Amino acid sequence: MSFGIEIPFVNLLGFELTHFENGESAITYSPRPEHQNSFGVAHGGAVMTLMDVTMATAARSVAPDMGVVTIEMKTSFMRPAPGDGSPLTGRGRLMQRTTSMAFTEATLYDSRGQACAHATGTFKYVKREASKGHAGVISTD
Repeated sequence: MSFGIEIPFVNLLGFELTHFENGESAITYSPRPEHQNSFGVAHGGAVMTLMDVTMATAARSVAPDMGVVTIEMKTSFMRPAPGDGSPLTGRGRLMQRTTSMAFTEATLYDSRGQACAHATGTFKYVKREASKGHAGVISTD
């Protein structure tokens, strides 16, 4: 599944969108050595980026013609997310939506199914100009 637009930072991290429908999303990510912190686990910035994109994708799954921008995000780190290349999965959910705002949550799981982090976020829906050559693709930024 494609994100539908060029998001250089997401491409650099290697995120893969695996679920996008009905207010839910899932993105997998396998941290590389350069994504580790000094403790050898996934860097918090990479984890927060995954959570942000996962929540944005959940918000957009009910309005695929719109873009979203992050208004606010809170993240709780519950256990280290492995940085050894084993896959991490972000699962997002749209909790409430208004005409212009989305209220979301996401949880990051390690390859054993243990929750490593949880986030909530508020996003503003914004109109996106149609891109030539990108009909029918999903954009999430």
